[in-house]
Amino acid sequence: MRNPVIAIGLDAADPALIEQWISQGHLKNLSRLREQGSYGRLKTYEYYRAETPWTTFLTGCSPEQTGYWAPLKIKEGTYEVEDIQAYDFAEYQPFYALGDDYRVAVFDIPQAPLSNQVNGLQVLAWGAHSPQTPSHSIPKSLLQDVIDKHGEHPVLRKDHASIMDVAALKGLQEQLEIGIARRGAICQDLLQQMPWDFFLTIFGETHTAGHYFWHLSQPDHPLYPSVGAKCPGDPLLEIFEAIDQAIGGILSKAPDNAQVVVFAAHGMGSNVMDLPSMFFLPEFLYRWSFPGKYGIARGKYGQPPEALINDARAKKGWMGKVWSLKHESNPLKGFLRRQLPTKLFNPIEPLFGSTPGPDLISPFKMQAESDPFFFQSPSWYQPCWPQMKAFALPSYSEGYIRINLQGREPQGIVAPDQYDAVCEELTQKLYQLKDARTGEPMVKEIIRTRQSATETGPKLPDGDLVVIWQEKYATDVVDSPDIGRIGPVPFNRTGSHRSDGFLVIKGQDIEPGSSLPAGHSLDLAPTILNLMGAPIPDYFPGKPLSAIKETVVVG
Repeated sequence: MRNPVIAIGLDAADPALIEQWISQGHLKNLSRLREQGSYGRLKTYEYYRAETPWTTFLTGCSPEQTGYWAPLKIKEGTYEVEDIQAYDFAEYQPFYALGDDYRVAVFDIPQAPLSNQVNGLQVLAWGAHSPQTPSHSIPKSLLQDVIDKHGEHPVLRKDHASIMDVAALKGLQEQLEIGIARRGAICQDLLQQMPWDFFLTIFGETHTAGHYFWHLSQPDHPLYPSVGAKCPGDPLLEIFEAIDQAIGGILSKAPDNAQVVVFAAHGMGSNVMDLPSMFFLPEFLYRWSFPGKYGIARGKYGQPPEALINDARAKKGWMGKVWSLKHESNPLKGFLRRQLPTKLFNPIEPLFGSTPGPDLISPFKMQAESDPFFFQSPSWYQPCWPQMKAFALPSYSEGYIRINLQGREPQGIVAPDQYDAVCEELTQKLYQLKDARTGEPMVKEIIRTRQSATETGPKLPDGDLVVIWQEKYATDVVDSPDIGRIGPVPFNRTGSHRSDGFLVIKGQDIEPGSSLPAGHSLDLAPTILNLMGAPIPDYFPGKPLSAIKETVVVG
């Protein structure tokens, strides 16, 4: 007789926080599962850590196997970036696509298209964070049935708020808690529809809360003293407590012989990646490519940094405030850009004439033209890419650098025999980039994704270089001996991803209070299949982490 498996994912839930809150007496259901089962930490990839974990989990494959590195991809032979959404399962199906032999229920998994090889039900994009897939289901009517009975998720595809607006953040918290309660009730209903061999759901609310509530909860963020102190309670902890309660409700409807898996494929910490990847890097490459020119936020190199841009100075919002720092050779134009509201400055800007040479494109113009990447500041530099030796690609985590290579880019200016030299020069100059407030080097590591300019292939990532940033401190201003100071600029999201995850397993054959060996996100799919007694594909690089006997490997 099979023992069913119930798997519950906590999207981007950091194990250090989970362990801390359990030790402090919070998260009672997770604490009980840990006591009754086996617990261990996971690692995921150090680079592309925000974009790859769910595809890695779903397929059991590395990004080198799938070729899926991010939902954003440069269109071959152009300087255009496309939103390709989730991995399409064309080559590798999700691990739970087990055919008629297993009854499977999947509810609200992020970055997962529907699969016709699943025997059971699938509901996608009901309330997942960044679902990267349409809202739909199998059976087709099921999603609407769920909404009719339980309601929609209040913040699907709009789970964000200004990090400076405590009232708006508390409103977001309330909406997330409504979504958590509805998710719990939906899962309880689905669990009782029939005896499932495998049931899977993901709480995406932890992901949203980590991005937007970190500075309201954790003292390691620079905005905690000025903004977090104004917020009653601990919104981040309160979201986790609501999810912990929902997990208890879901498991109350589980069969007595159910095996339970709770996991996170990656984690969260103070945001050390958004500003470095989305702003400092594209500005650094712009100044490096055009010596003597400045794009945005020219600071005063060699002087003590100006104060943090906090609530009183960021009323334009992140995008508006950063764009108001665009460098202007005309002092009057620069003054008016900084001082006037955007809606008043835009009509008078043409009176100053056009800027000579390549210039940045306004995010507000991009937004008016329905460009989906208007909020991605690397895209503001896109008109300049053809004349730059290297440029930063839009990113949600690490810094991705594309060399403007002859024969690959339509107007490439770096000859193939200069590729290695350009990569090396950039690497050395980026290693000199420092946090202007602490003096700490900004770059932890730079990874080359290609060994030479001639290395090509459809499964390679778009970036030639991947910049992994330091994780000690979230900064708003950086210094370079070559290009000067960038910043200060306002913070955007206050939590960013870490490569740490966790796994807890409870089952009849699992020793209570035991520890799992250190694992990788690649080990999640084979671990679950092993618990189910299902075959593990031989192309899986990961291995089961549980202590039960492994099943037969199939081709």
